[in-house]
Amino acid sequence: MIPFLDLRSGYDELRPEIDAAITRVLESGMYILGEEVAAFEREYAAYCGCRHAIGVANGLDALHLALRAMGVGEGDEVIVPSNTYIATWLAVSQCGAIPVPVEPVDGTSNLDPSLIEAAITPRTKAILPVHLYGQPADMDPILAVAAKHGLRVLEDGAQAHGARYKGRRIGAHGDAVAWSFYPGKNLGAYGDAGAITTDDDDLADRLRVLRNYGSRVKYVNEVQGWNSRLDPLQAAVLRVKLPHLDAWNSRRRAIATRYLDGMRDAAVILPEVPEWAEPAWHLFVVRHARRDALQAHLGDAGIGTLIHYPMAPHRQQAYAGMGLPAEAFPIANRLASDVLSLPMGPHQSEAATSAVIDAVRAGA
Repeated sequence: MIPFLDLRSGYDELRPEIDAAITRVLESGMYILGEEVAAFEREYAAYCGCRHAIGVANGLDALHLALRAMGVGEGDEVIVPSNTYIATWLAVSQCGAIPVPVEPVDGTSNLDPSLIEAAITPRTKAILPVHLYGQPADMDPILAVAAKHGLRVLEDGAQAHGARYKGRRIGAHGDAVAWSFYPGKNLGAYGDAGAITTDDDDLADRLRVLRNYGSRVKYVNEVQGWNSRLDPLQAAVLRVKLPHLDAWNSRRRAIATRYLDGMRDAAVILPEVPEWAEPAWHLFVVRHARRDALQAHLGDAGIGTLIHYPMAPHRQQAYAGMGLPAEAFPIANRLASDVLSLPMGPHQSEAATSAVIDAVRAGA
């Protein structure tokens, strides 16, 4: 059996360090925020090449609170990809704002910058590109449109830990980046966890207040905030894993290279990687007209796969009230019908990678 992702091996590789870090937190007596969280925030900000990292409870809160800190509220509009995990849209809705979908570039599955301007209205407040599957969105033209119209840019970096755009790590190309440290991410905790990175001092200050009941001094509440604080136990785990992230991403990159070389003449559509992008390869997503049959074939061969994502947000019951026609976003619909994520992770063996290639070639 070849699992889609082997999480246990990551713990086995770092077991003594992780156990020691967890013990350190338990013995400290500090179980909310404190120095463990502050240390991770400093270390992750330095890794991302920005001034601030603000730890929060999960990736959805990171998106939601970042939008709130940017002033997004009732009746505002936020440009979002039509092809993304629903959390990107939910964060907008939680602000009382309206997600305005824009189609992706077919080859990369990321937000198409050339389509953004046509979707802007007087109510547009921000643009929310997603670095989907760990591949950077094309930020320069997105930032140019935002500057032209006076809009904020929040990047969804939930799948892009360590990815680079034009040589620079994802971290603060726009106004801020929202991160998830869900266990399956390239940098994953052992439960829910998230953060926002930014170079904006005022935005960082607002976020630290918003995540902590609207308070910076206990029992003094400046605004109506939320309870969304990175847990010190998760921060300790992330601190152990962070120094290994580049090496683990390098292993992912080697697997992606093997996949690209080994399946180049197979009957699947492979990911396109622009010359300016260095993906983190959170996912390796192929496309196939008979996706379900291919997935069944791989399952019969003992190979785990997943579909990211089987239904575009505009077709979810949660957004039925927006009245968007099912056929309104054909590229997103097409991706939902033919994408398939192959096994990918830093602890995947060479033999497993070869077996996946052989099975795809036989079943496609």
